[in-house]
Amino acid sequence: MLEEISTPADVKSLTPSQLPLLAEEVRKTIIQTVSANGGHLASNLGCVELTIALLRVFCPPEDKVVWDVGHQAYTWKLLTGRRDRFPSLRQFGGLSGFPKPQESDCDAAVCGHAGVALSTALGMAVGRDLTGGGYQVVAVLGDGAMTNGIFFEALNNLEDAKSKLIVVLNDNEMSISKNVGALSRRLGRMLADVRYNRIKNAAEAAGHRLHMTFMRRFYHRLESLIKSFWLQNAFFEEFGLRYVGPIDGHDFDALENAFRSAREYKRSVLIHVATQKGRGYRPAEKSPQFWHGVGPFEIGCDRPPTKAIDYSAAMGTALCAVAAEDSRLAVISAAMRDGTGLTEFAKRFPDRFFDVGICEEHAVVFAAGLAAAGMRPVFAVYSTFLQRAVDCVMHDVCLNNLPVVFCVDRAGVVGSDGPTHHGVFDIPMLRCLPNLSIMQPRNDAEMAGMLRCAFGHGGPCVIRYPRGQVPAAADRQPFPPVLYGRAEAVMPAALDDSPQVWIWSLGDWVPLAIEVARRLRSAGYNAGVVNARFVKPVDRELLTEQAVRSVAIVTLENGVLSGGFGSAVRDVLTETVPSCQLFSFGWPDDFIPHGTVARLQEKYGLTAEKISSELLEALGSVG
Repeated sequence: MLEEISTPADVKSLTPSQLPLLAEEVRKTIIQTVSANGGHLASNLGCVELTIALLRVFCPPEDKVVWDVGHQAYTWKLLTGRRDRFPSLRQFGGLSGFPKPQESDCDAAVCGHAGVALSTALGMAVGRDLTGGGYQVVAVLGDGAMTNGIFFEALNNLEDAKSKLIVVLNDNEMSISKNVGALSRRLGRMLADVRYNRIKNAAEAAGHRLHMTFMRRFYHRLESLIKSFWLQNAFFEEFGLRYVGPIDGHDFDALENAFRSAREYKRSVLIHVATQKGRGYRPAEKSPQFWHGVGPFEIGCDRPPTKAIDYSAAMGTALCAVAAEDSRLAVISAAMRDGTGLTEFAKRFPDRFFDVGICEEHAVVFAAGLAAAGMRPVFAVYSTFLQRAVDCVMHDVCLNNLPVVFCVDRAGVVGSDGPTHHGVFDIPMLRCLPNLSIMQPRNDAEMAGMLRCAFGHGGPCVIRYPRGQVPAAADRQPFPPVLYGRAEAVMPAALDDSPQVWIWSLGDWVPLAIEVARRLRSAGYNAGVVNARFVKPVDRELLTEQAVRSVAIVTLENGVLSGGFGSAVRDVLTETVPSCQLFSFGWPDDFIPHGTVARLQEKYGLTAEKISSELLEALGSVG
């Protein structure tokens, strides 16, 4: 049946008896594709019926549906003309793992960060009314997004904006029975019923024509009292959203009834839909937390494959070690405990672990308050999500010079999640902030040393590290504690008379730098490699000493070049050795697409072969 779906109109043409079969095929396709490519599984399996019902009631692309966040939107992709391309999901040149307007005009907006759908949808609704449009605007929220500050800012603005929109709250953490049981379900169905709403609208219209204001008020007041008594989420009414629900998110009739009522209704409506994460794949139903974002897996296994020790887990281990020694250490997460390797810390030190929800701005300011009270807070956060709180880093942490440590996970290109999740912008955004130090380790041992260095420094510090596996133990050499502001020569230049070239690299790109140096040596250059360790402050003493004796300094960084580490090195050389040539390699001033890290490095010329070739062409042959 899925093969017959090419447009949203095809979904509308199906009979009710065909819908469960379609849902089954959609789930099977999602499981097969994610098992091969990796991706978001449990959340997508939970909203299959919800998506089908949306497409049967609304008419994209005329009607605008904004997803928050887009890791619920695989079914949407399958049923809006991208079925044939779905096997390419998250592959280089293939479909994005998130909604993307450049991919389909059915995608109303890019949706990679949580909490923004209500603001986006409200803007679209107001724009529609100002330009005389007649389409519907729908925001589909995950329950986690409701903790985000942007959501509450939009909620605060909604009633004043006076533009009608429809909000679908996909609640996949709360079963329907937890509301008020059967009566709550029946009341939710009544409030969503098309006939009930038509009678209610007719009564309100009659009251308006007859200037019987009390009648309209009576209906609103009576319904509000009923909701307040029986339903837990009626507070939405105070913000101008008519609350309907809870609705069984796997019941096609209930969903379509609710969506049609909301479409006809004149006021903004919030439809509370309860769904089950992982539905249709038994392991994900039992343990949805393990099946949220996964790599490739074998269908039928109870758990996704265990990952090798990665930088996130290594930071979690280092934090536990320091916390056991220093009771001042407290750790903050913004709804990413597992993703940032903090599961063990949360178990061992529950009184010093704080998950504040998807609230990065609050997390930073909360950390500032903890630091002001004498604690030593650590905020572990993905690079792409720290972007949301840069002002708080400046105003609340750096301006007060407070000892907050930012563990910036997923720094650099992250692969298949693409431009919404690449962590390539943190260095330019943070390097300009006074009092803030920025460092990057090359392995887990150095990471632990940097954490202790940050605690000893006493000011705000950033430790950035990539997604992925730490180097194997055989690749590491013991080294003394990390000294503040000092770099480390990991591949000394040979003692000969050939021209010197020093390659300064950050963390995970040190192996790349070593390979480039080997190629330069083969071409006659006396090349050495420095593990820079610090983006800020740059080791001026070592850099100046090497620049005086070198024909060129080269920088490598897994971050955007504009305003990045290479720019920091250039600032030092301009002051100290302006005659020394500088060549910087990193990601361009652009949004990097999705694909494997190796494929993206190949595309942008960031391989040892291409970097060394470019350097040799610029430097010329050695006499």
